[in-house]
Amino acid sequence: MRNPEPSVTLRTVALIVASAMFMEQLDGTVLATALPTMAASFHTAPLRMNVALTSYLLTLAMFIPASGKLADRFGSRTVFRAAIGLFTLGSILCGLSQNLPSLVASRMLQGVGGALMSPVGRLVLLRACSKSELVTAMAWLMIPATIGPILGPPLGGFIVTYFSWRWIFFINVPIGLIGIVMVTAFIQEMRESERTPFDVLGLMLSGAALACLMFGIEMASRGAGSITVTAALVLGGVTAAALYIWHARRCAHPILDFGLMRIPTFRMSVFSGSFSRIGAGATPFLLPMMLQIGFGQSAVQSGLVTFASSVGSLAMRVVAPRILQRIGFRNVMVWIGLVATLLLGACAAIRPTWPLLALYALLLSQGFFQSLMFMAYNTIAYADVPRLQMSTATSFYTTFQQVALSTGIAVSAAALAASLALQHHVRPLTGDFSVAFLAVAGLSLVAPLLSAQMDPSAGAELSGQRVRAAPARNEPAVAGR
Repeated sequence: MRNPEPSVTLRTVALIVASAMFMEQLDGTVLATALPTMAASFHTAPLRMNVALTSYLLTLAMFIPASGKLADRFGSRTVFRAAIGLFTLGSILCGLSQNLPSLVASRMLQGVGGALMSPVGRLVLLRACSKSELVTAMAWLMIPATIGPILGPPLGGFIVTYFSWRWIFFINVPIGLIGIVMVTAFIQEMRESERTPFDVLGLMLSGAALACLMFGIEMASRGAGSITVTAALVLGGVTAAALYIWHARRCAHPILDFGLMRIPTFRMSVFSGSFSRIGAGATPFLLPMMLQIGFGQSAVQSGLVTFASSVGSLAMRVVAPRILQRIGFRNVMVWIGLVATLLLGACAAIRPTWPLLALYALLLSQGFFQSLMFMAYNTIAYADVPRLQMSTATSFYTTFQQVALSTGIAVSAAALAASLALQHHVRPLTGDFSVAFLAVAGLSLVAPLLSAQMDPSAGAELSGQRVRAAPARNEPAVAGR
């Protein structure tokens, strides 16, 4: 494997990778704000528009497992550049869509690009830095990626109100073209010298399992299709998953290596992070819809409110390394995670009569604590992963990350639909959105409970705690240090 040229600094690599994530995050948040307007354009119910979000996330989950193997075989720069190109092409087709099915197909093409873009970019960064630099690198990586969600809601509202919703996709074109040029100029080609067989059967089985399960859950959440079709999809997904597990135990190099779950820090980040991401996936779907449909706000007004959580997230990036160094990963995942979950549940109390300042305070705080929690999850996951397994680990971790986000959208849509049915509402009211927020917050509450089982000293090499504790090596251990 070739390393990046010395002239290309870690910060440069992080910012280039982050710029691609900026485009992806901007696209998602702009789309969430525009969904009600797009529903009217397509003459369909607003709740049906969640398929535009889940189809993208589902495609990510299906193709992310292949990202690490493709980067090892063809080179990270080649795959990363191609991913940006696919995402840009998908954006153009989304902007030209005339109905919901064509939009979904175009979003799935975007998803193929995103499935390779995010994990391969992260892999480039992981290979370019040492473990002691990982926290700093992740902080640099996430700053531009956080700007996307900040600009997305107000930009989406402005475009939808004063132009056409189609421009929310066309704005990706110049960003994508610039990204391709930057990757070509500054990212060094890296590939593994030893090639391993590509697990085609594993990719087919894992893809079938994820597709059937997620589409089955998504259909059930909307009440679309017959019970027979939904049950058949879920059963097919479970069967494909069982077959994949059987196959993976017999394959020397499986596309998704469950052997990584033997690493305690990686396992804890996958399990706990998945429960937390259910809430994170639901919020971009629920909040704009609540403000526009439940409160009667315009797309611009909604966007000027929902961006507050991203401002809090950006503020966190500045102080995250110092907080992790001071209190450690476990305390962040438990106590910061608990605060973030309670603030998510507090969104159920939002009402049209709330002062704007109170609404901003809640969303900004929630964004700050949630982002700090995910910073800990995303970093501790790779604390003990051997370098030779980094490509496999990034594919595995990102797959389950996207599955959790898709589940969050499906769970929130299902809770919203259930509340509508039980209360015989024709359209969602404020109380229905409250039920949905409480449902996803309840599931997210499992995360800090699981994280409490982690070793208090986990990730000390990354946060710098171990360096501070070194002089007292012969002293009795203090619980919680």
